[in-house]
Amino acid sequence: MRRLEFGWFLPTAGDTTAYGLASAQVAPSLPLFDRVVEAAETAGFEYLLVPVQTACWEAWITSALMVGRSKSIRMLVAARPSYINPVLLAKMIATFDQLSGGRICINLIAGQSEAENASEGIRWGKEERYEIMDEEVSILKALWTTRGPVTYEGKFHQLKGAQIRPYPLQKPHPRFYLGGGSKQAWEISAKHSDVHLFWGDTYDRIRANMAEIRDLAARHGRADEIGFGMRLQVICRDTEQEAWDFAHELVAHASESQKAFVRERFATSEANRRVRELAAQGQVIERNLWTGITQVRPGAGIAVVGTPEQCADTLQDFIDLGCHSFCLSGYLHDEEAERFGKWVMPILRERNRERMLAA
Repeated sequence: MRRLEFGWFLPTAGDTTAYGLASAQVAPSLPLFDRVVEAAETAGFEYLLVPVQTACWEAWITSALMVGRSKSIRMLVAARPSYINPVLLAKMIATFDQLSGGRICINLIAGQSEAENASEGIRWGKEERYEIMDEEVSILKALWTTRGPVTYEGKFHQLKGAQIRPYPLQKPHPRFYLGGGSKQAWEISAKHSDVHLFWGDTYDRIRANMAEIRDLAARHGRADEIGFGMRLQVICRDTEQEAWDFAHELVAHASESQKAFVRERFATSEANRRVRELAAQGQVIERNLWTGITQVRPGAGIAVVGTPEQCADTLQDFIDLGCHSFCLSGYLHDEEAERFGKWVMPILRERNRERMLAA
């Protein structure tokens, strides 16, 4: 029985209460980030997912600044294959880990959009990016745990006697998270991740996927090391009607061109393909589990919608399936974090008292 953990999201591309409505947009800024970080810490969230798409502010600089402006929350920051030399990346993460007192964890992302990767000069295709990811994570782990020179001969990277200082504070090293939906992503997760984060899906699908990834992990001797979590949106209100009214208003103003951009720009991502498939099946895929946000934003757009009790019930269903980590977000991100901390977290804490750190 793994300890439950809850993470929140830092909206470094800005925030909104209605996609496509100019008056509802909140521009990215330091005051916005401060509000979200403070609300997340107060609510009891343990980490913040910091996004890395083109529209987002740079994740490593933002994360370092916000760690210095906060008290305890960890930053979940992406290590993207081929973006940063792995020796430099190992040194960056270890330095961050030491200076922050262990407040860093690593999100493994191969990239959702081929167009975005090409625009940023990444010439490798998706399959090659996962191969590079495998090499780079292997190099990171070797540099962090080897007391002496590291030599590595790979397809994409070759090192001859590499060393870093400092070594990480966390032992054996910071934790890895991965949220990809392809078989190749699952293989990397099985080999390297501490937590595989699923995007919202049906309970039967999540149960089957967990079993398959655990079987893959067993081949690497990691069946007991791999953990599972959910990346979800949350819309929690006093009444169910209020929650659904806000949910529908959130997407009501999005233009057809915006929806087409989301469909087309991220078409090669298996995880995005799956959420579109779910949306085509209907707006509600399980009790209080809504697909509507997938129309207007890429990534994890499945939302838990309802009263505090209904939101807690839905998350509890995923806990009972075997998920222990929850990476959540909602609109506005400071206000939704505050609601979740006051309304939903106490219910989950009472139901899972021995598994929640805050208990």
